[in-house]
Amino acid sequence: MRVVLIEDEPSAVARLQKLVLEFLPEAQIVGTFDSVKGSVQWFIGHPAPDLIFMDIQLADGLSFEIFEFIPLKSPVIFTTAYDEYALKAFKVNSIDYLLKPIDPQDLEKAIRKFQQLQNPSGLATEQVHKLLQALTPTYKNRFLVKIGEHIKSIPADDIQYIFSQEKASFAVLSDGKRYILDPTLDQLESMLDPKNFFRLNRQYIARMEAIADIISYSNSRLKIILHACEDKDILMSREKVSDFKQWLDQ
Repeated sequence: MRVVLIEDEPSAVARLQKLVLEFLPEAQIVGTFDSVKGSVQWFIGHPAPDLIFMDIQLADGLSFEIFEFIPLKSPVIFTTAYDEYALKAFKVNSIDYLLKPIDPQDLEKAIRKFQQLQNPSGLATEQVHKLLQALTPTYKNRFLVKIGEHIKSIPADDIQYIFSQEKASFAVLSDGKRYILDPTLDQLESMLDPKNFFRLNRQYIARMEAIADIISYSNSRLKIILHACEDKDILMSREKVSDFKQWLDQ
């Protein structure tokens, strides 16, 4: 069984490797990587492993970015210190989601779960794919916001765009009103239906109807102009441009 470890903390790599070999003595750890870039380069040049253990926050970004670069189908057991990414993890090939420090018993259960979902040859069976299909994510329809001493529920359909400023997230509605949301932009990206919203960059998530103009910019990037938004310098990296165009053309 070929196993890959994606983790950017050397001590965590050593401990995880020890535990994996304890519960999967037949495993061959064919690669350990600490970055999105290094992982993608390896996956492009090698056959897909039978199982991947994947941290989320890596040296050069979030491991979810790996799935944006390559059509990775191997089952994944996520290992992370952050619980806010659980919903997003199950949008991809997640078998389980373990919080650090990893409890050996939890890791053993995750490995047993994986073994139950594979055939004698060690390759993921149709059961795995059915499980992944069954994990269809649900998205929030409404958000609670606090206005002074009052609490209000706003529909997600009324949100035109969301931006981050000084570690706070602000939702701008169709009527131009602005409300503070409790979740971070990373959390909100997982909560909102990707058919309706797109993560433009680290500071903005927008609905298609909120986009007033799209302008070609230097280095193959795009400048996005949003309706009723004072910020006229919303830039999108060239890595996101292809996905953005597909989203516009859906």
